[in-house]
Amino acid sequence: MKKKITRRTFCSMLLALPFPVQAQPSGKIFRIGYLTVTSLSAIPARTEAFRQGLHELGYIEGKNIIIEWRSAEGKLDRLPALAAELVRLKVDIIVTTGGVVTRAAKEATSTIPIVMAQDPDPVGSGFVASLARPGGNITGLSTLAPELNGKRLEILKEVVPKASRVAVLGSSTGSGYARELQEIELAARAFKVQLQYLDVLDPKDIETAFRAASKGRADAVLMLPSGVLTSQRTQVVDLMVKNRLPAIYSNSPWVDAGGLMTYSADITDLDRRVVVYVDKILKGRTPADLPVEQPMRFEFVISLIAADKIGLKIPPNVLVRATRVIR
Repeated sequence: MKKKITRRTFCSMLLALPFPVQAQPSGKIFRIGYLTVTSLSAIPARTEAFRQGLHELGYIEGKNIIIEWRSAEGKLDRLPALAAELVRLKVDIIVTTGGVVTRAAKEATSTIPIVMAQDPDPVGSGFVASLARPGGNITGLSTLAPELNGKRLEILKEVVPKASRVAVLGSSTGSGYARELQEIELAARAFKVQLQYLDVLDPKDIETAFRAASKGRADAVLMLPSGVLTSQRTQVVDLMVKNRLPAIYSNSPWVDAGGLMTYSADITDLDRRVVVYVDKILKGRTPADLPVEQPMRFEFVISLIAADKIGLKIPPNVLVRATRVIR
């Protein structure tokens, strides 16, 4: 007796068929440059998210794509040479992981598509004409960093209610710096906080900045995105502990490295989403016509280990709002 095939069974059979993922024309192997200032070993979650995103779209390393991984290993002066090397290799796309990296890539080429995994202010940095219409060879994702600083200052005040002086640690040459200061100043007036700006342009400026923060009797620190500071992450975190300074950082890798807390765009999610731009460009779209997108997911990460080291107790009403707690 023949078994009757229902509509549901038929649909299930169709879904089970091994339809191939169409990633690009058969036989074509694309070369993707991935450029970062940070050591690749320090950002495994980000690189794995990038690989996984590509895999989900049908791109497999060694089969239809080659990824040229390039890291400046924390040395900013190496970025121009690395960007130039990717240009000489004639990569199809350069993926960048921050403003200072995008700047190096932009100066190396005006023709190879550049896709930003993150940038605090791509318009203010001159990377794109507008978010809706980039207009050049650069597009990608923005982190909304300037707009988030008000929230970061609010969190600092909740964690350290008596804080009246906050040191702002950053690099004036960084992407979006001017806009970030504007946003922080607005928030500082609302929370009645006095700001102390500490400009770090070179690793040798870091200890000088902390001495200035101590002399200025800073109660806490708000950290801005900075390639210089990121390249010396361990030193910065150690100095925070040594000076017993509560700090809120610009992204979660700082907290994973021993920092106290961060409120930021989920940068691992951005690395996963950036592959959509890579895919579209490899299929023929141009960066000029692909709008810059903003974060969809945010994270509030707190390290109780870091809090214990500086003798700080995180208020329960703050701790309960964290998306991740390191214990």
